[in-house]
Amino acid sequence: MSGTESIAGQPDQSSITDYDDPNAPWNQAWDEEAGIANWNDDVIKEFRENSGKVGGAYAGVDLILLTTTGAKSGKPHTTPLGPCYRGDSMYVSSFIEDKYPAWWYNVKANPQVTIEFRGETHEGTGRVLEGADYDEFAAWVLANNQLLADFQSKIDRPIPLVLLTIGDED
Repeated sequence: MSGTESIAGQPDQSSITDYDDPNAPWNQAWDEEAGIANWNDDVIKEFRENSGKVGGAYAGVDLILLTTTGAKSGKPHTTPLGPCYRGDSMYVSSFIEDKYPAWWYNVKANPQVTIEFRGETHEGTGRVLEGADYDEFAAWVLANNQLLADFQSKIDRPIPLVLLTIGDED
């Protein structure tokens, strides 16, 4: 499933077809003084208060909260992310243009994660895709996820891709 198709009970996000769409949640204005951390805190609070549903720029969008262990600090860090799917496999990426996100480095250093999803909390693992695994998966993503393909065309580095598994990895 591409990142824009309807997900069980969630509205279809296919009206957002390009990374630069001003209506896309990642292109919404946020307070520079407050910073992204405070903005994420508000989304996390609303997510937890409403069993995984939020309003504003993310109204009707399927979100997860991914809690990772800081690669340097060893402290837990929670980030709201929009999950994407390849069959039954859940993966996440990022629209940060100039660097990989902190959660990517955290998963690479410590793959044990907590995934809050549709009102439930699960322990799981994250796997940063690299090498041949990355090449195969990224080729599929770029052919099947219009938003990530559009984003990849605008940046010089490979998009980050992390597979998430709920429960123990087999």
